[in-house]
This record gives sequence, structure tokens and C-alpha cells, in this order.
Amino acid sequence: MKRIYAIEAWCLGCKRCEIACKTQHSATRDTVKALTQEQPSPTSRVQVEGDRFLSLAVNCRHCAQPKCVKGCISGAMQKDPASGLVTSDPAKCVGCRTCVSMCPFGCVQVVSVEGRDIALKCDLCTEDGCIPGEPACVAACPNGALVYWESEE
Repeated sequence: MKRIYAIEAWCLGCKRCEIACKTQHSATRDTVKALTQEQPSPTSRVQVEGDRFLSLAVNCRHCAQPKCVKGCISGAMQKDPASGLVTSDPAKCVGCRTCVSMCPFGCVQVVSVEGRDIALKCDLCTEDGCIPGEPACVAACPNGALVYWESEE
């Protein structure tokens, strides 16, 4: 399965990947409207950690043996056996945050949607469509610090 990998040495900390992700998962798919007008504001599924000297984009690794899936008490976190994609079903999520504590990479976050807490994570832009061949964050990275490569895992 293809996965997103971050190349720390190339990351500028510009957060264009975060903005692209928010736009991709917004109702309007318009960057200005997504960031200034939409309520609730869309949430980025990739987070840039670090500072201006050293930074890294952190997103779901779609693990071969995902601990978030193993720990999910409601069955909301699932791994597709055919594609290897790890997803979160908001309709099943109870907002318990077990997946957050189980993820060794800190890639799952809980957000409030319509008064309910739900787990949110990278979906590789599969649910919403994307630029053919790569997720929005990878396409937006100006320095090539995010790459979409086939994994042997």
C-alpha cells in the first residue's frame, strides 16, 4: 500500500500541507472560504510539529498492525484488509479517545462535530477525492518533504 512519508530534512515548517488538508476536507473546497468562513472550521488531518529550525509533518502511518484499531471500543477505527487503509467511522465513534492514547505517532485527534466528539485522522484523501495519484498534503508541499510511496509493510 502507498503511504505518506515525511522527510524531516526537507520540511520548511510552512504548513501548506495543513492548509491543503483543511481545504480538501472543507465543504467549499475553496481555501479562503474554508479558512475564514466555514463553521465549523475544517480540521487538518496532518499536523506540522517543530519550529523554524526543525519541523516535521505528522500524519497517520496506516500501520500494518494499527494499535488504534485494536484499542477502539466501538469499532469505529477499522483497517481495510484489501487496501490497508485505516479509517475512522464518525457514526460509530463514541469519542472515548482510546485511539488517541494508543497511536504511537500521535496521529489521531478528537474534534467536536455537531456537539459530538469524534476521532479524526488522515484518510489519504480517499473519501473526498483528490489530485489523481496523491493526497492533497503531498501535492501542496513546496519542498517535496512529503512523499507518497509504496510501502513494503
